Amino acid sequence: MRALFWVQHLLGIGHVRRAQALAGALTARGVQVTILRGGFPVPGVEFPDAAVVDLPPLRAADAVFSGLADTAGEPPTPALWAARMESVREVMERTQCAILITEGFPFARRAFRTEVLALLELAHAATPRPAIFSSVRDVLVAKNDERKERWMAETARTFYDRVIVHGDPSVIPFGQTFPYAEQIDKLLFYSGYIGSGKPLRPQPRAGAGRDILVSGGGGAVAAGLFRAVLAAIPLVRAPGVRWRFLAGPDMPPADRRALLPLAREQQANVQIEPPVPDLAACLAGARLSISQAGYNTVMDILTSGVPALVVPFAAGGES
Repeated sequence: MRALFWVQHLLGIGHVRRAQALAGALTARGVQVTILRGGFPVPGVEFPDAAVVDLPPLRAADAVFSGLADTAGEPPTPALWAARMESVREVMERTQCAILITEGFPFARRAFRTEVLALLELAHAATPRPAIFSSVRDVLVAKNDERKERWMAETARTFYDRVIVHGDPSVIPFGQTFPYAEQIDKLLFYSGYIGSGKPLRPQPRAGAGRDILVSGGGGAVAAGLFRAVLAAIPLVRAPGVRWRFLAGPDMPPADRRALLPLAREQQANVQIEPPVPDLAACLAGARLSISQAGYNTVMDILTSGVPALVVPFAAGGES
């Protein structure tokens, strides 16, 4: 059985991390997975058992999602969109997939609707037609325009067989952040939460390590949190603590450089480090986690059992 998985991350790396976990679970069950990846490469996030087709990459132009940017930081040209569309058509025709999955869409990534709708139309025209699933996190960003939300529900009803919500309705039902959930109630399937690994055996907290880990996911918008924690270090009476700041792969070089003198000013053991390959395992032995509360980081916190302070990203209209 073949599956085609379209995924596009823009600012954080949560979407591609979740796609990595899902693709790994599918391949472990004998499914041949092809990833249509449209974002910038993320160090440490690979799909070792899947075929990966990289579309000409795009990302958010800034933290407030004012637009899209290519590798040169410029808005995408018609030629770039055409190249992406050609790759989408070629891969869809070549894979002859039995399963088509879109990460986030139609509840996110509306900027790519022309591309994804073309993919969905190709799927509906195929014989036999693949089963079509939307893979979506349980909490959506609030929209200021009801027309967009109505469009999402209509698109889901028109093209999709199931909307797989990666959460638990007893914790946060999809309708809490998507007002038209009742219109797609028959499509909804709650998968439970998606983590990167098996839950670890809880560590005896009396023997917890001396590390306080400060993390911000991909790092693109983590500088503010990191500066706040650095400013707070003198207020913390914790002799022998090692403060480890995990700068994600997308942290702008200028932000990282600006943190270094602030770290050197501290009368404490402070380290600015690259991201670790297994955050959950690293957290399991830590004394405390301070983090930006993205979906994947929260899953790693729950997996590890570490005490945690979470600081949600709230800029740019994020809810």
